[in-house]
Amino acid sequence: MRTTGTALDDVKDVLVRSLGIETSAETLNASTPLLDSLPELDSLAVIQLVYGLEDQFGLTINDDEISADIFETLGSLARFIDGKLLTKRPAPSGSTAD
Repeated sequence: MRTTGTALDDVKDVLVRSLGIETSAETLNASTPLLDSLPELDSLAVIQLVYGLEDQFGLTINDDEISADIFETLGSLARFIDGKLLTKRPAPSGSTAD
């Protein structure tokens, strides 16, 4: 697992590598539309991207979590990953579960 900057930057990095769109990387931002806008992002590429995100962030993304809403923009995908990371973090030491 490797994280170097914000989730948005890391998600963008995985997207660029998964789709092989290094020449377009500079133009991608949180509002960049993904599904139906990037011709490289077909159904097989979505699967490859999900595997890349799981590897990058040490997460498991279940099939029932994958939806068009998550892949609407780069920002929506990064927010999804942020949410997954928040639920993955262990409780602070010294806390007790009731």
